[in-house]
Amino acid sequence: MGTCRICRKKSPLISKELELCLDCIRGQPEEARDIALEVHARIRSEWGLPGEAPRHEDGITCDLCVNCCQIGDGGWGYCGLRQNARGKVEGVSATKGKLSWYYDPLPTNCVADWVCPAGSRCGYPRYSYSEGPEYGYNNLAVFPHACTFHCLYCQNWHFRYHTFEDQYEPVESLVRAVNEETACICYFGGDPSPQLPYLLRASRTMRERNEGRILRICWETNGAMSKRLLEDVAESALTSGGCIKFDLKAWDETLHITLAGVTNRRTLENFEWLAAWISSRPEPPFLIASTLMVPGYIDAQEVERIAEFIESLNPEIPYSLLAFHPDYKMADLAVTSRKQAQECLEAARLAGLRRVRVGNIHLLS
Repeated sequence: MGTCRICRKKSPLISKELELCLDCIRGQPEEARDIALEVHARIRSEWGLPGEAPRHEDGITCDLCVNCCQIGDGGWGYCGLRQNARGKVEGVSATKGKLSWYYDPLPTNCVADWVCPAGSRCGYPRYSYSEGPEYGYNNLAVFPHACTFHCLYCQNWHFRYHTFEDQYEPVESLVRAVNEETACICYFGGDPSPQLPYLLRASRTMRERNEGRILRICWETNGAMSKRLLEDVAESALTSGGCIKFDLKAWDETLHITLAGVTNRRTLENFEWLAAWISSRPEPPFLIASTLMVPGYIDAQEVERIAEFIESLNPEIPYSLLAFHPDYKMADLAVTSRKQAQECLEAARLAGLRRVRVGNIHLLS
């Protein structure tokens, strides 16, 4: 049971690490934001990561994501992948990256499996090998070892053990991983954003070498990358039959900063911009949204606001509500309850969305 540092309320729905309740996050945003950023900085320092995005006046600028780091001499960017070494950027580049991959047999438990060519009838025959789930094929699941956010409930937080390892993969190694059974490539993580120059180069080469066959390019992301790179990401997914899956973590900006350490403004702007691309390829769905239903923090009110935003862009955008599993710095919270999931589902439907579902239902309590 946690205690809120602002109102002193005690509740099992208050994270012991965060020490903030939802009412105070919404009702006293400035104080809550200061406390949350202090928590994020402390935890990030334990990993050797900057407590906040560096803002050194004479530093090297990295504009790949919303953080727009200005990295001082000897310092690291927010994601921990690039260092200013006496005025030169060292670390990942367009030719070497920090990542791993594996083959995931199709159909898989992807956020989009219910509306994508790998797990449904969508896209056949142009973008799918089967009129239904693609049994016998695989997804090349690519896991970048860094992120531009710092989610306190991160389900894949172990990647941070690899962020500072002096081990890189050349583009050619990833390209060669595509085999005859590979039907799609999905970049997730972590997040693809801080290594997009590398991943986009790999994607182009993969498609060039596999011209004439189905090879979908998909992205699962927090959506906070720069617009110039997002256009290339969108083109790769649109023309290959793939999709872009945005994790819309929260609507309220202070709540988003509290949970993820970074603003959601760029994410929402990019999602809105991508919605205009949907008419170019209505099926299979090009843009997909998901939200993790975190007990005590992401409630039906928050889902309703997110759903209203999505509906204002296009009510046909698929929206997955995902069950929360206690992990990382919010391991003291419970799993999402069936009651919470039902409330969130109803809120999304009442907002006008036509394609909504609850994913990971086996986790619900």
